[in-house]
Amino acid sequence: MTYRENYERWLASDKVDEATKAELRAIADNDEEIEFRFIKDLEFGTGGLRGTMVAGTNAMNVYTVAHATQGLADLINKEGKAAMGVAVGCDSRNNSRLFAETAACVLAANGIKVHLFRGIRPTPVLSFAVRELHCIAGINITASHNPKQYNGYKAYWEDGAQLPPDHAKTVSEFIAAADIFDDVKQMKLEDALTSGIVEYIPDEFDEIYLKNVLAEAVNPKVVAEVADDLKIVYTPLHGAGYKLVPEALKRIGLKHIYPVEEQMVLDGNFPTVDFPNPEYPEVFKLGIKLAERVGSDLIVATDPDADRMGIMSRDKTGKFVCLTGNQVGALQLDYIITAYEQTGMPENPYAVKTIVTTEIITEICRRHNVRLFNVLTGFKFIGEVIKKYEVTGHDTYIFGFEESYGYLKGTYARDKDSVVASMLLCEMAAYYKTKGMTLCDALAALYENYGYYNEGASNIYMEGLDGLEKMARLMDRLRNNPPSELAGYRVVERRDYLKDIVLDIDTGKVTSTGLPTSNVLYFKTEADDVIVIRPSGTEPKIKTYILAHGKDLDDANAKIAAYAKVTETWTE
Repeated sequence: MTYRENYERWLASDKVDEATKAELRAIADNDEEIEFRFIKDLEFGTGGLRGTMVAGTNAMNVYTVAHATQGLADLINKEGKAAMGVAVGCDSRNNSRLFAETAACVLAANGIKVHLFRGIRPTPVLSFAVRELHCIAGINITASHNPKQYNGYKAYWEDGAQLPPDHAKTVSEFIAAADIFDDVKQMKLEDALTSGIVEYIPDEFDEIYLKNVLAEAVNPKVVAEVADDLKIVYTPLHGAGYKLVPEALKRIGLKHIYPVEEQMVLDGNFPTVDFPNPEYPEVFKLGIKLAERVGSDLIVATDPDADRMGIMSRDKTGKFVCLTGNQVGALQLDYIITAYEQTGMPENPYAVKTIVTTEIITEICRRHNVRLFNVLTGFKFIGEVIKKYEVTGHDTYIFGFEESYGYLKGTYARDKDSVVASMLLCEMAAYYKTKGMTLCDALAALYENYGYYNEGASNIYMEGLDGLEKMARLMDRLRNNPPSELAGYRVVERRDYLKDIVLDIDTGKVTSTGLPTSNVLYFKTEADDVIVIRPSGTEPKIKTYILAHGKDLDDANAKIAAYAKVTETWTE
């Protein structure tokens, strides 16, 4: 079926509501827009769905959400696990509640028990619910930190981690085999609630979750020493962290928590920011204003679904500066290890990071005899390592994180958690305050101790309908004609994760990556720097990560700039 035929079918279908048809009629003369919306189905991958909220097959709307849920329901019923049930939640985005209830109604019509959150909850709470309620799967409606016009659909499996690749592939096949209108089962929410096949998760569930979060505090007693002086500004950026993050901070003894009131309002339009992403310094404008007024030490921000956390700390001049996800993760791991060495290190400790995350972690773990696992990008791979070693019971997970501001201490959930990350961060800030240090001071000491590592990233955008083809051509070119040097430094190691190859350039020795296959290329230079290239899974761009190691920070930053210049020449 052509995109035009698909468009006409939606207009003619009695399954499509009048508001949607009116939206479609409004673009009748815009062939480019019709093509974009109907050229394909929105792809279901290991991260579920993500797209703009408009009518069409290549977008997020009640029809595509129902279609995807039918595919997930078919997988669950194929495995005979309907009685285990599915936990369903959502964030504060526009239409998130509607999409969550739509998913619940499709599951119910397929005979699958549903545990539905009544209000919005952080993504990690959904991951925890899957485990705590012994569900077969979970669905959270969120587009994380994307702009307001986006929404998404994160799917989880029974361990609380996002769907494994083989399950995601099966769901995708079921979706493709089911007609979006004729083969999707649904029932009314009222009927599903009355019958009991859909049940609301009681609000008391938050207490069970918080108990697990608070159990991950490393040395909460240190907070009491500075509780009268330590001041924290917090913003949920209009999202799901608004309740549980401040509550967790209060529970560890913090007395002075100042919410950014304008951003405590749940609003899917995110009216006070252009992008609700705590990686961006711009989202802290209101937080800085409040922090200066109250004399805060620290500003903490979480994204709309409260899985990611970003911070600002005062530097030695008293100015607020952003710390990167790599820097915060390194500080947290070092703090955890240092505390455990004083109170008792767990048996056979290990940490997990992704291959694009700072290499200072390698040095920290080496110095402290902590085993380190490197995994592919995506927190689900961190969850897989936890699951593997949880079964053996021989090794103890102490921390995992990725450079994109996602952290997890504890195994109660299998996705990044800004609630536990915020709690741990503020405990760490209290610890350093007892020593007369800010987190910026602590970071400087970290570099002095372990070496000067810094990271950069750049994106090669490839917009348009042929964007995916352009991305594929660029990856093929770099794979088949790899650079022998980068910014004047000889490449000494190449890894092709798609072909499962690690090549030592000097010896010619070839080994396995030891990881699942993925379209990722990795180059290590003689200067002990790493450049990683991969296509984005959610946006039309190639992402490049630069992991530099210098004799000081200026040297590391100069190397990052030099490598970035090289990557800019890779565009077609």
